[in-house]
Amino acid sequence: MSDDGRERGVPLPMDDADARPEAPGDDRDARRGARAKDGRRAVRLLQGYVWHPRDAAVDLDEHLPDTLPGDVHVLWDPMPAAPFTFFDDGTLSATQQVYQLTVLRFLEDGEDPVGALAWVVERLQAALEGTPEGVGWQIMEDLRDVF
Repeated sequence: MSDDGRERGVPLPMDDADARPEAPGDDRDARRGARAKDGRRAVRLLQGYVWHPRDAAVDLDEHLPDTLPGDVHVLWDPMPAAPFTFFDDGTLSATQQVYQLTVLRFLEDGEDPVGALAWVVERLQAALEGTPEGVGWQIMEDLRDVF
């Protein structure tokens, strides 16, 4: 919890795939097997949001790694607006700068994306916990092919 009583971040879940029903029209199975030119496939390990007050001078480049060993890439993109109006505590999302965060890994044929997930979660959680006060996050396991 932060000093103002708001929750700083939601711990990263380890595995909620069984609790998450697939959406109608999900093309996960149709996309399996798609390959990059070098034969590897990109898999989203984690997907979510990071935010901070708009008036806070927070540079995520100073706190989050852009790559991790094992060909893991951490990407965050500022969003013009959050995809929701309020946070759980009632804070207006318009008062926050929201970033979409994606963690992906390039895999060889037959490689299981879950293999490095626990290690990646630990590293990302530690980096997020080292961000300045006022930074929040909600990130979940994804495990879908990117292309």
